[in-house]
Order: sequence, then structure tokens, then C-alpha cells
Amino acid sequence: MSQWPSLCAMHRSQAERLGPRVALRFPEHGLYHDISWNSYRRQADQAAAGLIDLGVQPGDRIAILSENRFEWLIADHAILSAGAADVPLHAPLAPAQVAFQVGHSESRGIVVSNQAQADKVFEVLDELPLLEFLVSFEPIESRSDRIRVLSWTQLRHQLSSDALDAAQQEVQRREADLNSESLATIIYTSGTTGNPKGVMLTHGNLLCNAASTCEISFITIEDTLLSWLPYSHIYARCVDHYLTSIAGVTVALAESVDTLMSNLGEIKPHWLTSVPRVYEKVWNSVATLDEETRNSALRSVFGPRIKQLTSGGAPLPRQIAEGFFAAGLPLLEGYGLTETSPVISFNSIEQYRIGSVGKALGDVDVRIAYDGEILTRGPHVMRGYWKNEDATNETIEDGWLKTGDVGRLDEDGFLFITDRKKDLFVTSSGKNIAPAELERILSRDEYIDQAVVYGDGRKFVSALIAPDFGRLQTVANERNVELTTDDEFLTAPELLAFFEERIQLVMEQVSQPERVKKFLLLARPFQVSDGELTATLKVRRRHIIDRYEEQLAALYE
Repeated sequence: MSQWPSLCAMHRSQAERLGPRVALRFPEHGLYHDISWNSYRRQADQAAAGLIDLGVQPGDRIAILSENRFEWLIADHAILSAGAADVPLHAPLAPAQVAFQVGHSESRGIVVSNQAQADKVFEVLDELPLLEFLVSFEPIESRSDRIRVLSWTQLRHQLSSDALDAAQQEVQRREADLNSESLATIIYTSGTTGNPKGVMLTHGNLLCNAASTCEISFITIEDTLLSWLPYSHIYARCVDHYLTSIAGVTVALAESVDTLMSNLGEIKPHWLTSVPRVYEKVWNSVATLDEETRNSALRSVFGPRIKQLTSGGAPLPRQIAEGFFAAGLPLLEGYGLTETSPVISFNSIEQYRIGSVGKALGDVDVRIAYDGEILTRGPHVMRGYWKNEDATNETIEDGWLKTGDVGRLDEDGFLFITDRKKDLFVTSSGKNIAPAELERILSRDEYIDQAVVYGDGRKFVSALIAPDFGRLQTVANERNVELTTDDEFLTAPELLAFFEERIQLVMEQVSQPERVKKFLLLARPFQVSDGELTATLKVRRRHIIDRYEEQLAALYE
């Protein structure tokens, strides 16, 4: 359990202890700038006072719609110190999705990054009668006079010195009223069908989970973590944001996932938290090199100070973990859900088993149900789904949360994930198929970047294949073949024959009923902008199948 009653108490305590040390580093105009712990806390207090002056009451909800930036982290602490709960929205959301999440959470205000994000709110303002104000990190032009619009600077500096002193006393009173049961955030899950559910997480949920994860991380106060995962996602929220504050380390913000490689060179971090997709791309760029050259290349990518790399959010291909370890780069995989704050289990540098997602955290219970579903219980389990008691009762039974994942525990307590329970399907011949494992096998091939398998109720298994386009172009050049397309699919017979041969080869390691018999070769990768990947680059299988089901069904005609 945590030594602090709330996230606010933790952050204030650490800021007082660490004072002039660097808390945050952020890029601007090509250079990195530093923010001390003193400044971090002072800016959060100013913004909290501004929110209270706007009429924010304890228990209110305030949404955040922004890409990663240092102000996002400060805004989070400001909202919590005002006694409110924040509702983080993924930056790529469409206006209709913004309308649902802001409206469903009954948010009184919203903090945005810039004009583009503000315009999403203005577009759906008529659907948000409870929304009273909008704050923007960057100066914007207001499109409406129905709500109050002000800049981040105005929010922080709108009070006179006397009024600010009084507001700061109110901030301290509100913080003192917070405890482990106080609502800290509502995070909407990236649902594949219908509207997403709002996961209610408390100060205790997040603080205990961050502290327990920190205990097995061996991170030190002298370390720097490079942060790029979206703060609107629970993984970065807990590990990059709260765990780092507990450990007192410096967090350096990457400019974006596109600049991650160059930012690694600039920051030379000790830590990087990421998702398998990033490690897969790095691995694919060096996979064909001989082992000594490959190991040297991998180490040069992550820099001379790197201690550990961590992976979560989706399954990590085993051969990539093995390859990184062989290069002297511990790549440690963990597992969790938004509903569990999020970490359930994690490998550590002292106790790891490649292929597993590690052992349960110290205050986390895990067991396997009769049907193979992973169940978990402990202080990390959410309060429930916002305004959805039925869904809460379906998910939590006698204190045990049903993860929806299928897995097993080995004799030493390491947890292995088999598949998503809801993704398991049965062919018309009665064969149970675990699609995630087949997709992992397919994507191990150097010419296959992404894969989604299909076949529920069908005679055989088929797949959507997104090729590695760099290697695909090399193959096409060698064969003097043009990358011809028909709508969204590649159609060149020579390339289809090439991939059919490779798929048949990798499928030899599974039984005949599990093997992919037919496939479609996509002319582009799956993308976040099309809703095919989550904010952490995880494939949204059901969404993709719904989109391409007509073409997949034609494979069976």
C-alpha cells in the first residue's frame, strides 16, 4: 500500500523533497527545456486555483483533449488538486466521440491543446449542455459565446496575489479531504462496437498500482525516462506519469512517435516504456544482420545509458524479446487492463521468463477460472464503470475482476496469456481457434508486418495481411513486378504466390485446422486514423473484421 493518502499528497511531497531537481524535460523549437519540481508543483497549484475560481467543485469532472505535452501532466495534477476527476480523451478522437465521452461523463469543463482540438468541441457544443468552459494550452479563436474560453496562461494567472493566497488555502483543504477512495479519473475504453465504457479509477487504485510497479522496477532517482505513449492511455498515465513521480526521476517527453528514434539519441534515457509495435519495427530493421552486427545496431538505437525496456498493451513476439536480451537489452513484458489501473503482472530484471507477462504484483491476486479466464483481485481493481452498474456487476464478481483474457500460471507463478476470451472462435468443423497466437506466428515472418485472422463458423481460417512494405518493394524489384492494387488490396499474382509460400511455411508449426488457407494482401498498414489501431498501436481486430468482412467472406465462395 502507498504511504500517501492521494496522488496529490504524493506529488506535493515529492516536489517539496526534490525542489530544484529536474522533473520534466520537453522539446520546443528543436531544443529541450527543463522544469524543476518546484516549478512543476507551482504551475499545478496556479492552475488548480484558476479552476476553483471558475467554479469547479470537488467531484466535478474535467476533460482533457490533447496530444502529449508537459502542460498535460500539470493539468492532471491541477484538476486533482481542485478535488475534481479528469476525463482524458485520446487526441485522434472524432467530434462525435468527443461529444459522447464529454457528455456521458458530465464534464463541466475541458482542457484542449490547440485550435484543431477546440474546433472538435465547438462542432458538438449543442450536444453538451453541461459544458461551461474550455481552456486551451495554445491561444485559439473562440467559435462560440455559449461557454467561457480562456488560455492556459489566463487560467494560471487570472487571480490577484491576495485571491491566489485564498485559493491556495482552498486547494490545500480540498487535497486534505481526498483519500484512497476518491475518484481520480474516468478513462473510456477503446470499444470495438458501440460506445465505450467509462472506467472509474480512484486515487488509491492508481497510487497503489504505481507504487507496486515501482517496487519491482529498480528505477533510481538519477534515471531519466523517455516518454512518448499517450497520457490519455492508462499505461503511460500510471508508469510514465505517477510511477516516475514516486521514484523522483526525470521524465523527458518525446516530440512524437515519429521522432522517437532521434529523441532517443538526444536524451540517451535509462528507461523507455513502449508497446510491441515499436520494438517490432526496430527489430525488423536489423533482423537480417549477423548476430554481432545486429546486437551492436540494437544497442546504438537505444543509447549507452539504457537499463531496461518495458513493453505492454499487446503481446510481445517471443523472438523479439529473445533478440533484445541477446543484445544486452532487457526487454520486459507486463500485462494489465484499464480496469486494473493497469498493471496486473510484470517481469522484472531479477525475475523474468521470456514469453510470459511476469508474476503478479505484490498486492495483486490472480487465479485462472474453470474456462481458462484470468481473474484478478486487489487494490488495483476499478471502482466500476461510470453510470453502468449492470456492466460493473458483470465484470466484478465477489471482488474478482474478469479480465476477458485466457491464460495459465506456471509452477513458479509466471502468467502466460493465450488470447482474448471474446476473440476465440470456432470453425464450422468445431475447431477452437485462438486468433492472437496465429497472428503472432504470422507476424514473425520478416515480410509480414501485421495480421488479423478470420474464420468464425467458416470451413477454414483466413487472414488479412499487411506486408512489410520496405521488404515488399525489394521483392517486387527483384521480380520486376509492379505493386498493382484493386481497391485496398495488392493483386500482383507473383507477390500473392510469394506470400502464399511464406504463410504455408510459418503455418507448419500449428495443426491443420488452425492453418491459414487463404488471405488478402492489404495495400497499406493498419492505421490509428482509420480506427484500426488503438492509441497504443494495438490492432482492433473486431473493427477491422467488420470493415473487411464482405471481402473476407468472398474467400469462402
